[in-house]
Amino acid sequence: MSHVIASPSTRARALEKGIDIEKRAAELGRSTIGREDLEGGAAPAPAAAKADTSYWDVDHAAYGPVSEEPMSRFAQLAAANLAAANALIPQVTHHDRAEVTAIEALRRQLKPEAQARGVKLTALAFHVKALARALREFPRFNASLSPDGKTLVLKDYVHIGIAVDTAHGLMVPVIRDADRKKLWQIAAEITDLASRAQNRKVGPDEMGGASMTITNLGGIGGIGFTPIVNPPELAILGITRTETVTVWDGDTPRPVPMVPLDLSYDHRVINGADAARFVSYLAGLIADPRRMMV
Repeated sequence: MSHVIASPSTRARALEKGIDIEKRAAELGRSTIGREDLEGGAAPAPAAAKADTSYWDVDHAAYGPVSEEPMSRFAQLAAANLAAANALIPQVTHHDRAEVTAIEALRRQLKPEAQARGVKLTALAFHVKALARALREFPRFNASLSPDGKTLVLKDYVHIGIAVDTAHGLMVPVIRDADRKKLWQIAAEITDLASRAQNRKVGPDEMGGASMTITNLGGIGGIGFTPIVNPPELAILGITRTETVTVWDGDTPRPVPMVPLDLSYDHRVINGADAARFVSYLAGLIADPRRMMV
């Protein structure tokens, strides 16, 4: 069994290119390989310091009754990738919120059409549409950093990853060319990809290559969190449950539904001011969805 950590899409790409994953990892001096590592002669990145976890090896049964549950291979790979990303990337999270009055009104207005089309028009479809527009407006967010940290790869496409919580672990299928798709098509793809992810029917070619990922906890709850950047992406957008916030118009209080937005980003490429501008622009699109439809 391979000891190299690589996503299914990365392994499929390596197979296409005839690259030996184990050999490539040895050349780079790493145990984690991404798709960008298969594109030729990047210099080896500095090896991550290995933590001493010997003190974790505790006989828990000595303190009371326990049971054991084996981690699936899928879960082990995901855990290793997250640990590597968190250890190697200097991540910062910017928190903001956006008004969703107009989006919710539009969803109600379009409900009969959605039923006629057989499409579930969720708020997430609007977030995908808005994020795709924002990535075109801020191209440095739609980029990846080379493994040696010397080159920024700017992408002339916008693919949005959708994190899906499944019984067998987190999966991130990708909506390709989201900036060119209509709202109805995005909504239909979200439903399709999420359903097939639950049944493990998402193919390797439908994962990987995202410009940025959205992880949405709105259906569960929370007021904010700090999602971990999914390399080689440079940022990830977290969304939690919409809450009613009191906004003051002069001396008059007004209840406004607001959705929390949490943008974690790679500080090697993106600075705090850029992140604030990006999220502010994104929040403006969400508050006025007509702007994202143009």
